Amino acid sequence: MNLKEAEEGKEYIVKQIDTDDEELDAFLFSLGCYSGEPITVVSQLKSGCTVSIKDGRYNIDNELAKAILI
Repeated sequence: MNLKEAEEGKEYIVKQIDTDDEELDAFLFSLGCYSGEPITVVSQLKSGCTVSIKDGRYNIDNELAKAILI
């Protein structure tokens, strides 16, 4: 299951980041988004979703939301 399919307000654990872009992987890691970390979808938007990772909230697009497996 990926973040785009997640329920709003429910906490999930990141299982895998499925991208071929090392720079994007490094960016997500710097936000605290990596395997084993909790992530919560705050709201689903037409163009993506808002997620809560650690103490921050971030807007991510649909393509990235589909690459984060939970």
